[in-house]
Amino acid sequence: MSQQQRMQGQPMIIMGDDAQRVKDKDAQEHNISAARAVADAVRSTLGPKGMDKMLVDSMGDVTITNDGVTILQEMDIDNPTAEMIVEVAETQEDEAGDGTTTAVAIAGELLKNAEDLLEQDIHPTAIIKGFHLASEKAREEVDNVAIDVDTDDEDLLRSVAETSMTGKGAELDKELLSQIIVDAVRQVAVDADDGSTIVDAGNINIETQTGRGVSESELLRGAAIDKDPVVDNMPTAFDDASVLLLNEAIEVEEAEADTNVSIDSPDQLQQFLDQEEKQLKEKVQQIVDVGADVVFCQKGIDDMAQHYLAKEGILAIRRTKKSDIEFLHDILGGSVVTDLDAVTEADLGQGAISRDSEDELFYVEGTGEDAHGVTILLRASTDHVVDELERGVTDALDVVAQTVSDGRVLPGGGAVEVEVADRLRSHADSVSGREQLAVEAFADALELVPRVLAENAGLDPIDILVDLRSEHESGNETVGLNVFTDSLEDTYEAGIVEPAHAKEQALSSATEAANLVLKIDDIISAGDLSTDKGDDDAGGPPAGGMGGGMGGMM
Repeated sequence: MSQQQRMQGQPMIIMGDDAQRVKDKDAQEHNISAARAVADAVRSTLGPKGMDKMLVDSMGDVTITNDGVTILQEMDIDNPTAEMIVEVAETQEDEAGDGTTTAVAIAGELLKNAEDLLEQDIHPTAIIKGFHLASEKAREEVDNVAIDVDTDDEDLLRSVAETSMTGKGAELDKELLSQIIVDAVRQVAVDADDGSTIVDAGNINIETQTGRGVSESELLRGAAIDKDPVVDNMPTAFDDASVLLLNEAIEVEEAEADTNVSIDSPDQLQQFLDQEEKQLKEKVQQIVDVGADVVFCQKGIDDMAQHYLAKEGILAIRRTKKSDIEFLHDILGGSVVTDLDAVTEADLGQGAISRDSEDELFYVEGTGEDAHGVTILLRASTDHVVDELERGVTDALDVVAQTVSDGRVLPGGGAVEVEVADRLRSHADSVSGREQLAVEAFADALELVPRVLAENAGLDPIDILVDLRSEHESGNETVGLNVFTDSLEDTYEAGIVEPAHAKEQALSSATEAANLVLKIDDIISAGDLSTDKGDDDAGGPPAGGMGGGMGGMM
């Protein structure tokens, strides 16, 4: 027998001893299990009656939240497929600001329905194509269902904010907070040349304080800086101050290289100290000469310099956060100075400054023509409460800003999902081939949203879904579930409204992630597959679906 004949029938070994490989259906099952595990981790948080998660990191720090992207980012996920689903939440957060749980839950449901189709021997390529067609059509139908609104309608904008905050810590005083959010967005909104409205969320700052009630939260025109003056006897109030924003230490300049100084006598030491004092005096004199009343310094201020600044009646604040310096620049104008030797009067900003002795905050309001920027001061009893409050308010700010920019809203409570699903099923008849089954599976996946809303509210999801379908087949396209009254009603009229852009983004992100997972038919790992811990057969299916991959997630 020739050598060539002997080698035929023997597998060619091309991978190292530690490598592992999962192929074909096993790979698809593995990936779908991992993605669904992520989706299942957050679905109980969806909606106004959703529950919270307690996340404890390796340092013992505790986060209590029901914000989808926060949960997924804090979880100790050790699985490449699961991390792809986390990216869905992060993309949704970056692009839309809210709807992260919805996007992840729909992605998980799409993969669950895809698994059923794979078991019917439908090729992944047909499913991917069907999902893509369905996603395009769904986004188109969302636009058709969307209601164009007057962005000057304050009541509507408040409803959008309240819908976003409901179910989060922010709902405790959602009427007050929604008014603060709407006022904040409207103060930083500007009309573009093409007639649209642009909202720069970077001009809205959020500061938090503990020890007070949520009802004491307020909107400030300008900035709130949580710092103390470097010397207690410095002035703390100015009606119209010239403000220097400084990104240079007011300290003795250090030698660039290690330097040793030999001192042989007390006179030499005194001469050395005098030279340092002279340097500091010159720096302070530069600030005095340029006409600054207030200095916000991003770096340190020497004790001697503090004394001279106080003597000149200048208010100085050191170690100001970089983000605060940038925000102050937007409010006050001028420039952020990096070299005192080159400072000019044009670099100074103009503003009114006052000190709240109870809160120990500096309130800074711009007095120039270009002054813009507001601060939402959130107050709550404890750190955990105020952190969750901030997450809820941040999401609500994003959706209100989107609504003002986009001008389209949707009825909430699962109304839009059921309506779009109904239209997709009608559209499926015109889709040829096996892709038609994928379009129908996509429609079924959308209806997860009203089912989970009902489930989390303690209602029967099947009964709710049957009744919702019946309403929408009768032409009532704005009917959804109001979990506070446990009834089906016109959610748009009830003030349960969502921004259209966030829903479109959720559908797009979920579909792309599901298709990315479905396209994988081979997993090749250079080392131990995290999901195969405890499974001796490297070629077999992953142990327990997720295995050890998310063992330490909470």
